[in-house]
Amino acid sequence: MANAIPRSSPASYYRDSLAVSLDRPCLPAKGRQRVDVCVIGGGITGCSAALHLAERGYSVMLLEANELGFGASGRSGGQILPGLGTDIATVEKGLGRERAREVWEMSREAVRLTAELIERHAIPCDLAWGYLHAAVKSRHVSELRQFQERLSRDYGYEALTWLEGDALRERVVTDAYPGALFESEGGHLHPLNYTLGLARAAQRAGVTLHEHSPALSVRYGQPATVTTEYGEITADYVVVGANAYLGRLLPQLDGRIMRAANYIIATEPLGEERAAQVLPHNDALSDANFVLDYYRLSADKRLIYGGEVSYDGREPRGLQRRMDAKIAQLFPALTGVHIDYRWGGDVAITLNRVPDFGRIGANVYYAQGYSGHGMALAGLAGKLIGETIAGQSERFDVFAAMPHRLFPGGGRLRTPLLVLATAFYKLRDRL
Repeated sequence: MANAIPRSSPASYYRDSLAVSLDRPCLPAKGRQRVDVCVIGGGITGCSAALHLAERGYSVMLLEANELGFGASGRSGGQILPGLGTDIATVEKGLGRERAREVWEMSREAVRLTAELIERHAIPCDLAWGYLHAAVKSRHVSELRQFQERLSRDYGYEALTWLEGDALRERVVTDAYPGALFESEGGHLHPLNYTLGLARAAQRAGVTLHEHSPALSVRYGQPATVTTEYGEITADYVVVGANAYLGRLLPQLDGRIMRAANYIIATEPLGEERAAQVLPHNDALSDANFVLDYYRLSADKRLIYGGEVSYDGREPRGLQRRMDAKIAQLFPALTGVHIDYRWGGDVAITLNRVPDFGRIGANVYYAQGYSGHGMALAGLAGKLIGETIAGQSERFDVFAAMPHRLFPGGGRLRTPLLVLATAFYKLRDRL
């Protein structure tokens, strides 16, 4: 996180089920220091970049304004899957079919990379495979079937299987969905344990980690200088992975992303029998609404359910009542189940829902705006930034070439306009 007052991470199921501890304390950064690379942001983007750069032999320091995993990396639904936060047609329009194929294949690589990092660094984060894209209404059925056909025809992707009726109920025990795509390459994990596992791996590779060390400014040059409250870091390269918590650290990026708050609950442990009345095969699921809901089971058989959205910094009215009602409607067997945890956090979205990768000057790199698809893509972003600093920028540049427009309305009207647009899509979801 950048440009913020340090504070403790919010209570969540993830904070209460930690299975990863670091080898050394991550004390605040102090004094004048010199490194090859200074990484800003202790989420998946920053930790992955730090790890991959250290493995290439660079001296790396990472600054996190709060605690590692404070942002979306440690609070999300923990779902991983190929693709972006928008239809692949958006990428085709911006980059052309051939480049869109490269982006699609890199998104698949991002999922494989996640699994490889977990295995290589023995990260205990409950990785499980199986993902359902569920239709809520009939128009979603045709849209999902067209999506499946297009990916098979134009991208050679055959990991999607259409399910309906009894075949669908074998994977999610509800009558709410007329059909769903099952994706064998998607899955889910414990996001905070995964993020801290990357941080621990980076630490063991030689990265110096500093918590409660917000970056206050970046002074461009060769080398660049990053200032904190108690110190100054001079570095040949700077990597910024602050995402929704960027603040005003890099004014050149104003308007390229917007913060969106999302909310998650975790039930009491359901036990094997009740869990089998929800997701018998331990899949993750998201629905096809614009303001979508998503859920999965935790390792101890809790239902972790996320949804709703706020762009104005205020919790939606009736949030608790609505989320509880959704669970009861989907799964009558869970009526009255106790909710042990409720939490929220911010993600960053771009106008076209494609992640925003780029560079400022010759030696400041950033990746942001994953638009709800960051659990896998952020890890790949860190790897691509490492490749780029080492002199191999071709793959990073494919993402960086994607055209991005600023959110309309300027500083005062961006949020109200986005709230109005979201209200329209919420209404459309109900039709």
